[in-house]
Amino acid sequence: MDPLEIQDTSDWLGCPTELETITHYKLMLENEVQELNLQLRTARENIFGLVRMYDEASAQRDEAMSNLRERAGQLAHVRKELYDLGITARGYKREVERLRGLLDGLTPGPKTII
Repeated sequence: MDPLEIQDTSDWLGCPTELETITHYKLMLENEVQELNLQLRTARENIFGLVRMYDEASAQRDEAMSNLRERAGQLAHVRKELYDLGITARGYKREVERLRGLLDGLTPGPKTII
């Protein structure tokens, strides 16, 4: 028996031929491609879902920012009114004190009997 013949197992019982091995490998690759296509489709659906969620979140953010700007404008208006009312109240307080001083000058002081 030739030493090179020892490594040749093509004639052994139950060993696949080269064509059977290539066919099996081809089927494995086809299955892997199908699975990768399925994973790719799922990933694309997930990405489209995330993009849709981002768009919704951006719209909600823009609406909230618009509402916040509107409320900030209202708050500024109320603060100005409060400031104006404070100035008016201080003016009235000074007027009251001035009138009390005049009234105290017009009314005689209490007389004490000893």
